[in-house]
Amino acid sequence: MGANASAEQVDDVVARLEEAGCGAVVTPGREATVIGAIGERELLAALPLEGYAGVEQVLPILKPYKLVSRELSPDPTVIEARGRRIGDGYFGFIAGPCSVETREQTLETARAVAAAGVTMLRGGAFKPRTSPYAFQGLGEEALEILKEAREETGLPIVTELMDIRDLDAVLEVADVIQIGARNMQNYPLLAEIGRAGRPALLKRGLSAPLDELLMAAEYILKEGNPSVMVCERGIRTFETDHRRVTLDLMAVPILKELTHLPVIVDPSHAAGRRELVLPLSLAAAAAGADGIIVETHPNPDEAVCDGPQALRADGFADYLALVERAAALGGKALSAV
Repeated sequence: MGANASAEQVDDVVARLEEAGCGAVVTPGREATVIGAIGERELLAALPLEGYAGVEQVLPILKPYKLVSRELSPDPTVIEARGRRIGDGYFGFIAGPCSVETREQTLETARAVAAAGVTMLRGGAFKPRTSPYAFQGLGEEALEILKEAREETGLPIVTELMDIRDLDAVLEVADVIQIGARNMQNYPLLAEIGRAGRPALLKRGLSAPLDELLMAAEYILKEGNPSVMVCERGIRTFETDHRRVTLDLMAVPILKELTHLPVIVDPSHAAGRRELVLPLSLAAAAAGADGIIVETHPNPDEAVCDGPQALRADGFADYLALVERAAALGGKALSAV
């Protein structure tokens, strides 16, 4: 739409699209409003779009993903949960235990990361594990513990949803729903999260190209949920001797070119080793990431899972301060309340 297009003209274009059987997504921008027209290409081509009042230009979106593309929304999206923001100039710090093991372990971690000034608290209630015999999480008991941690610290909760049957229980606690790497292409799950309308953090699959990650995000946006963060957490390559997987830091600036959605990096799962988490975090922040999600534990040596990669809670504040300085180099400020 033109820079001076009125709200009535925007509404009129949307109404005309809907009358023709097309969908319309309105994205207000800093300089102009963009309307994403969704429908059959032949049907859209037959509409006299350029003749509608207020329309300045009509452009086809060539990418297979439409709603997540920067072609539709050139301005970056900002995700907000309980007053904390991630995206654009806001750098998000998400930290907490891999799994909720006990009430004491979770609350101790929550207090430590809250005191350091993180943006959100992460914690797994339902855990996807490679082995069916490994710890699978405490389930709804863990959700109650996370709820208590939020009440005490005020931090928004990020937790993973693995099964549609657990959606209602997770929605009672989660301020941000995490979709793990193994569920990146679980399309029915993505669609349900889209309809739920809760902000989502979508992790890249272990062997997924970036276009497939963005198409997975498209499933969520298509259902009406614009609040999605995409997360680089490492991909499988030929190199396995000194790392769990390979953290694809080149994905950060590429994703920033392709999508308006915030880009998060998970150095913990990629590294698998505590000593690698800080340098990878610094590199991610310097590369332009909108946030970091890391694992933290009061006593990693006794952690039920992923202890070797978890940062120690008592030294977390020093780690955060270093990464915050790296983020500042890219013009981003830590978002906390």
